[in-house]
Amino acid sequence: MQSDAVREAKFNVGNVTRFYVPLLLQGFSQSLAYPLVAGIVTHGEFGVDALTAFSQGQMVMFMIGAIGGGLVTTGLVFAKTWMGYVAFRRLNALMMSALLAVQCIVALPPFSDWIFSGLFNLPPELAHMAARTLLYGVLMNGFFFLRNVPMVVLFDNLESAKANYATFLRLVVTFALAVCLPRMGLVGPWWGLAALTFGVGVELVATWLFALPYVARLPNRPQVEDMKSLPSIPRLTLEQFRFTLPLSLGGFLLMLSPVAIAAFVGRSVDPKDMLAIHYVTIGVANPVAFAALRMQTVAIKFPPEYDGDRRLLVYAVVAGLLLGVVPLAFSTPLLGGWYFGTYQNVPPRIVGTARLAIGIYSLIAVIHAVRARVEGLAALAKRPKAIMAGQIAYTASLFTVCSILLPMGVPGWAMAVTAIFIAPICVTATIYAVLALKGRQR
Repeated sequence: MQSDAVREAKFNVGNVTRFYVPLLLQGFSQSLAYPLVAGIVTHGEFGVDALTAFSQGQMVMFMIGAIGGGLVTTGLVFAKTWMGYVAFRRLNALMMSALLAVQCIVALPPFSDWIFSGLFNLPPELAHMAARTLLYGVLMNGFFFLRNVPMVVLFDNLESAKANYATFLRLVVTFALAVCLPRMGLVGPWWGLAALTFGVGVELVATWLFALPYVARLPNRPQVEDMKSLPSIPRLTLEQFRFTLPLSLGGFLLMLSPVAIAAFVGRSVDPKDMLAIHYVTIGVANPVAFAALRMQTVAIKFPPEYDGDRRLLVYAVVAGLLLGVVPLAFSTPLLGGWYFGTYQNVPPRIVGTARLAIGIYSLIAVIHAVRARVEGLAALAKRPKAIMAGQIAYTASLFTVCSILLPMGVPGWAMAVTAIFIAPICVTATIYAVLALKGRQR
C-alpha cells in the first residue's frame, strides 16, 4: 500500500502548477456558477432587486455551512488512512445533519423576519424571497457537505485534476441551464436556485465516481482479526472534531463578513443601487478570490522542505497577480459594459461605478493567495486556533472599517471594497503573529 509519505510531492514549479491549476479552475468555476444563474434571477419579476434577496438568502445559507468549513482541511490532515477516512466520513455526516437542521429553523419565522426584514432591512416581498431561498437551498447545501468526502480523497492522492473535471461538468450543466431556462421563459429566483442545485448534484455524483478507486486503496485497512486492537472510530471522530472546532468557529465568523457588509451597505446613501453594485461586482471578484484561496490546499500538500523555504510564497504572489487579470478585464467598456449592463440587467446609471469597483478588485487575489498559504502552514502544524484567530481578525476588521466609513458618508460600494481589501491583510498578519509567538514559546 502507498504510504502517506509517498503521496507528498516535492516542490518545483511544475509539480505545484500541475496540482494548483486544477484547484484554481475548480475554485474559479465553482464560484462562476453564481453569476451565471444571476441572469436567470434578474430577468424575473423584481429585476436586479431579486438578485439582492437571492444573494442574501444564499449568504445566510453559506454562513451556516461555514460552520463545517474546516472539514476539508481536517480531512486533508487526518483522512489519509482507512480508519481516519471512516472517522472523517462520520464526522462529516454528523455535522451535515446538525447544520441542515439549523438552516431549516433559521429560514422560518420569527428568525427569518429578524434576519431579512430586521438586519438586512429588506422590504417585505424581498425578505420573503430571501427566506424561501434559504429554505429551498437545504438540498444544495447537503450536496456540498456530501462532496467533502470524495474531494478529500482526491486531494490526498494529488488528483486535483479529477476533482476539477467534476466541477467543470457542474459548470457546463449550470451554463446550459442559464442559457436555456430564460429562453423558455423560466426566470426568477426559484429557477436560478434549481439550476444551481442540479449542477451541484451532477458534480457530487461525478466526484464520487472519480474517488471510489482511491477509497478502495486506502492504506491500513484493518483485517477482521485486528479490529479489537484498533482505536475506536468514535474516539478518532472526537479527535477530528476537536481539530475542526476552532476552524468551524472561525469559519462561522468569517462568513459573518458578507452579512456585516450587506447590513452596512444597506444603510448607506442610495442603498438599492449600492447593494446592486456590491453584489454584481462581488459575483465576479469571488471566483478569483476562491481560486486564490485554493493555495491553502497547495501549502498542505507541498510543505516547506527546509527552514526559511519561501518558494511557495513567491509562487502565491505571482499566481495572485495573474488571477487579477480576470477582474481587470471586466473593468473594460467592452466586457464590463456587456456583462453588467446587458447580462446582469444593471441600470445604466451605475454600470460605470460597477466597472470601477471590479477594476479595484483586480489586486485582491494576491492578498488572498498569501493569506491562504499561511493558513495552510498553520494547518500543517496542527494549530487550528491560529487560523481561527485570523478569521476573528477578518470579521473584526470588517466591522471596524465599515463602522468608521458609514458615518463619514462613504458610498456603500466603496465601503465594501475597502473592507474586503483590509480584512484578509489582517488575517495574514494575525496568523503570522500567532505562529511566531507559538514558535518562541516552544
